[in-house]
Amino acid sequence: MARILSFVAILVGVLSSIAYLVDRNLDSFYIFKTDHLHDLAKRGIAAHGNDTRAIVDYITAELHEMHPKNVNLKQEWFFNNHGGAMGSMYIIHASITEYLIIFGSAIGTEGHSGRHTADDYFHILTGEQWAYKAGEYAREIYPAGSVHHLVRGEVKGYKIPEHCFALDTLDLPTMWTTTVITAREMIGNLLVDQSLRISISLPGFSKLFIAMLM
Repeated sequence: MARILSFVAILVGVLSSIAYLVDRNLDSFYIFKTDHLHDLAKRGIAAHGNDTRAIVDYITAELHEMHPKNVNLKQEWFFNNHGGAMGSMYIIHASITEYLIIFGSAIGTEGHSGRHTADDYFHILTGEQWAYKAGEYAREIYPAGSVHHLVRGEVKGYKIPEHCFALDTLDLPTMWTTTVITAREMIGNLLVDQSLRISISLPGFSKLFIAMLM
């Protein structure tokens, strides 16, 4: 037992050190830079006004030209529910460190922002987004061309009053949680025979990994 505890202690120490170093140098692992994405979004808006499809095509074309191996041009849209809000989503890039997407709704939605382990930048392309923090009496308003910067660890309520689409980033733990849940459900549904069915616990599997990264 003593050997096992010693091994666990060493493993936790090593993983904690790695997680700390990765966290401190996370920006160096990113392919896409926030300043460039903001400038690109504004140029797309200037060129195409309220034509969301044209703006998205403009953005992905330039990103693909710069990073041809890292940008998905096949626009596979799907619905995503998070924090009570529902929107449609197109994944431009997904890797172990970053997740670049187009997210929005054509009919409006509202919900909880979630608590992210890295700063989140929501580049508004068309429409408008509203937000507020608990205890605030006035809403924040983000029109097309602006950036809603959600600081690491910060939480807000947000709303798309009518329609809004944005270029957005997701951090590694958020992507990991999404992946684990998807894998759990796929495996669970494949193993329909109760004698073979297994239970993959999200709290036991992903939260340990996420905790080590925080």
